[in-house]
Amino acid sequence: MDTLAYLAQGFSVAMSPTNLALALFGCVAGTMIGSLPGLGPVNGVAILIPLAFSLRLDPTSALILLSAVYYGAMYGGRISSVILNIPGDEPAIMTTLDGYPMALKGKAAEALAVSGVASFIGSTVATLGLTLFAPLLAQAAIYFGPADYFALYVLAFATIGGVSGMNPLKTLLAACIGLMLATVGLDPGTGTARYTGGMFELYDGFDPIVAIVGLFAISEMLMLMETRMGEVTIPKVGRVVPRMKDILFSLGAMIRGSCVGFIAGILPGAGASLGAVMSYSVEKRVSDKNKTFGTGDPRGVAAPEAGNNAASGAALIPMLTLGVPGSGTTAVMLAMLISFNVQPGPLLFDNQPEIVWGLIASLYIANVVLLILNIPMIGLFTRILMLPQWALMPFVLMVSFLGIFAISNSTFGLLVMIAFGVLGYILRKMEFSLIPVVLGVLLGGDMEDNLRRALSISGGDPMILVQSWISVALFALTAILLVVAFVFSDRSHRKAPDIME
Repeated sequence: MDTLAYLAQGFSVAMSPTNLALALFGCVAGTMIGSLPGLGPVNGVAILIPLAFSLRLDPTSALILLSAVYYGAMYGGRISSVILNIPGDEPAIMTTLDGYPMALKGKAAEALAVSGVASFIGSTVATLGLTLFAPLLAQAAIYFGPADYFALYVLAFATIGGVSGMNPLKTLLAACIGLMLATVGLDPGTGTARYTGGMFELYDGFDPIVAIVGLFAISEMLMLMETRMGEVTIPKVGRVVPRMKDILFSLGAMIRGSCVGFIAGILPGAGASLGAVMSYSVEKRVSDKNKTFGTGDPRGVAAPEAGNNAASGAALIPMLTLGVPGSGTTAVMLAMLISFNVQPGPLLFDNQPEIVWGLIASLYIANVVLLILNIPMIGLFTRILMLPQWALMPFVLMVSFLGIFAISNSTFGLLVMIAFGVLGYILRKMEFSLIPVVLGVLLGGDMEDNLRRALSISGGDPMILVQSWISVALFALTAILLVVAFVFSDRSHRKAPDIME
């Protein structure tokens, strides 16, 4: 009853005209920001923090505004992934694997509808978990030590072979390239510059967003110039109103993806990217009986979208209950709360319940608003496909350059983006998947930090990595997945000559 009473109090806060208007504005602004390649939720929230201060909002209203932007950006990230094969943000990488092939088949509307409903289900699961289990789940996350996090990241990279559907050796090599790129910058332990070539601009390493936009947008433009620039192709848009059977077909994937993403999201530092990767990987193992994933299977869209939205909502749990950001976006929100002299942690639920429960209630409202906004707008999004690619891609490049310049505020960031674009083009010509490279850049820093912490605790003894039952279980699962990936790859290569004959 206490939870229901607090939630009712939260709705009374969230339903005030000011907070309701802020939630609606945040949903619309977040969707627009998320759909633009290179921005994403972290930058969307960061951009609107000055607005929260300029409007002199109280901490509750500011948090409602930024959380609505957060949820809206997670919804919006799927749009460019499906239509242009360019992720709007890091977690939307996985959506490109089946979303873009669906668009090429004239099923962009179905892909966007499935992803919209999956986002709604994932976010709702996360908000329900935040409502009911926040203290309990936050305590469970405490049991994960640095060695366990390192094992979790190793597992994430081991699943890449199954995610990309490519040769396991090539995907692991691509992941190593990404991890090598993640080591560029200052050594986190000694502060020594590594692989910077004496350039101060590289002391902070490569921005994952710059890497993503370069690898996908620039390389896509180069591939287009080589193969399809002379063609004026108008793809079929397909049904604007989605069929209910398409939604029901993917419902199981949405529920499974939501559960996996939620578990990933409550682990501090894991974030929505890991939730999307794990959700897609689990669904591929469960459902890909006919090898349709990667060719335009709606379940390959539903699982990562549900996973990344569930993880993004779950990332609020460690931020509110422990004061530990669960993702990059919640780190920005944590900084905003601290600037308001609000200290997140266990006492926040007792000392300032209106902030916590007002936020939770506003998330329920934002979820419904985003679903209502996104489904009718599917027709508008798919109309982008009516533009020929030779006219559309230069516009996308312009938006990408503007977005990256806004992030880096320097021409050096643009040069890095172009360099990643050339690297992406070369890897694609060599039939390497770009997903492992991006994940290496994205997760490599956290992976190294947790390895260093574990070794520091043990005085350099590597046996600490297998002293916890959690890490042992994760390493065992990693070994099993790698063996399965190589066995299936070997079988497919043996069948290839027969097909050629």
